[in-house]
Amino acid sequence: MSRAAELVSVLETTDSLAIVCHDNPDPDCLASALALEAIARDHDVEEVTIAYGGEISHQQNRAFVNLLEISLQTLSRTAIEEYDSVSFVDHTRPGANTEVPADVTPDIVVDHHPGESADAAFEDVRDEYGATATIFIEYLQELEVDMTTRLASALLFALHRERLDFVREPTRREYEAALAVYPDADLEILEQLYGSAFSPGTLDAIGRAIASRERRGSSLVASVGKTGESDALPQAADYLINLEGVDTVLVYGVVSDAIRLSGRSIDPRVHMGETLAEGFDELGAVGGHHDMAGGRIELGLFADDDDDDDDGALLEFVGRRLTRRFFDALNLDD
Repeated sequence: MSRAAELVSVLETTDSLAIVCHDNPDPDCLASALALEAIARDHDVEEVTIAYGGEISHQQNRAFVNLLEISLQTLSRTAIEEYDSVSFVDHTRPGANTEVPADVTPDIVVDHHPGESADAAFEDVRDEYGATATIFIEYLQELEVDMTTRLASALLFALHRERLDFVREPTRREYEAALAVYPDADLEILEQLYGSAFSPGTLDAIGRAIASRERRGSSLVASVGKTGESDALPQAADYLINLEGVDTVLVYGVVSDAIRLSGRSIDPRVHMGETLAEGFDELGAVGGHHDMAGGRIELGLFADDDDDDDDGALLEFVGRRLTRRFFDALNLDD
């Protein structure tokens, strides 16, 4: 039985499905959720809810949700225990990159990130793929689910943002998947998404990252400071990786009650996921791919009595330690 047929066999016993996105979902996650919703409805699942944790602060992600009229609700308003089945898309384990409690076992998992098994009834994790959307396009083709303009546009934009725009180690499959959905996509919608404006908060955070950057050799660490715009971190990392002579970047910042990390590398000798794991695995949830990775560290692990009431001192305290750990993981001396 193919993986798509196995997925259908689980959905055929389901009347209600909660599709859980990872915290602060990006286009790959959101488009994958839309694809799973389409497959579920095509196989008579009566109730489907797409839920997410964190926030949607990236200007393109907000535009993505609005232009494509994606119906979402926060996990805080979703009683997932009341659904027949729970699915994770673009992430694997509860308690890591999601607000879902660690004791919840999903029934369906589809992801392209490496990681531990979630022991789901259906689990399709392909870390040799460049995007979760690629997996869902293969499902949609095999199951002959109607490829609407809305769904095709979402999947095509997701493929570009996840891999193709930055040539972040896309596989042949990403190009084939993009070609498969291109005829049905609305290119005007994609043009509007690319033209979406930065929020002032994101622009300020990127500015702080530029001003605070510290470089050793071709590697760089920068801080966005304290921000409510969690998506500003990967945007700052994408911007800084274009600096002449730089091939590896780590951006950190304090978002709510946690330190967030976002890493990028175009150096074939550096595996960013493994680098963050070596530097920060004992402190929090980190991981990712060869070229891009991220993580979350609870702020309490770094804060102390002298710094709790002083954001500047706390950021300096955090920054010194994060910078040292990152450069140590890369075997870079002062």
